[in-house]
Amino acid sequence: MTSSSLQSLNQPLLVLTNVPDEELARSLARSLVEGGLAACVNVLAPVASVYRWQGAIEQAVEVPLLVKTTQARYPEVEQAIVAAHPYDVPEIVAIPVSAGLPAYLRWMDEETRKPLQT
Repeated sequence: MTSSSLQSLNQPLLVLTNVPDEELARSLARSLVEGGLAACVNVLAPVASVYRWQGAIEQAVEVPLLVKTTQARYPEVEQAIVAAHPYDVPEIVAIPVSAGLPAYLRWMDEETRKPLQT
């Protein structure tokens, strides 16, 4: 693997998702961190969401999660959210982190680094 490929996999990501309640939010956050898929997950205060679903305007109270991870872990993060989420199409949006405190970004990488395969 080239160094640019490794850098791409180590690219820090901020993954945004919303879940319907605090119990699921805390459970999912803990699971992602315990599994090494995320370095940190912020569980935010409930928010009111307004959206169109199947042609109708809907409203819901949801709990946002901010998941700090890397590109290498994104597929597993997405899979874990989909598996735990009750919605047919959960919001999962990954935003590349273009800058940040170098020590924090290194910590994110270390906490989400997969063990080397032998």
